[in-house]
Amino acid sequence: MRHRLFAALLIFFLTTVNSWAQPPLKLPGYKKSLINYKTLHFELYPFTTDFSMPRHAIVPMASRSYVYNPFGGGTQFILHLENFSDSDWCYLLKKSKVISPYGGRGGRHHSGTDIKSFRNDSIRAVFDGTVVMAGPFAGYGYCVQIRHMNGLTTLYSHNSRNLVKTGDQVVAGQTIALVGRTGRATTDHVHFEIRVAGRHYNSNLIFDHEKRRLHKHQVVFEKNGNAHIRK
Repeated sequence: MRHRLFAALLIFFLTTVNSWAQPPLKLPGYKKSLINYKTLHFELYPFTTDFSMPRHAIVPMASRSYVYNPFGGGTQFILHLENFSDSDWCYLLKKSKVISPYGGRGGRHHSGTDIKSFRNDSIRAVFDGTVVMAGPFAGYGYCVQIRHMNGLTTLYSHNSRNLVKTGDQVVAGQTIALVGRTGRATTDHVHFEIRVAGRHYNSNLIFDHEKRRLHKHQVVFEKNGNAHIRK
């Protein structure tokens, strides 16, 4: 009897150890592109506004929500937008028009896309995620920053009012703030940013702002700050 019990315990132990040693499942499609940020090594990256005022992305932040590094030990991070279903994303505004694109503007680099709408229009989260900053922030005025499990961080600013707080879990399409002109703004609009590991990229790589749609291609982000489309 004792020998049988010992054998059963030994088999159970070996099976459990073997399961621990197995590599994690590689899920197909959209799920494969999700980032388990709790297992990643956190790195601090500079958080610079479009007015060239250096800040740290970790202040103020929710606990365990530092800017994280989706590149891992490599130099590239690929976002598979072609695998996103309609329920995985939402455009931030129902009615909108780009009034200032990403890139050069008046001798300065514009770190986001300015999108015009009417005052107190609903601003929606573009993907599921965790709110890592919500409040006034220098020239941004009232802003909301959301970390997404797909490796991106998005920022929505100049809001008249924020409807979420730091640490909140949000879903794609949820209203997170209202359009305004707080901070350094001359008209009611949303300054919208896409960031990877604290570095901003052109949101046109992700969204067709004219048609308010998500692109269906792959975006290759380089750790050196470059990015390109791979169809």
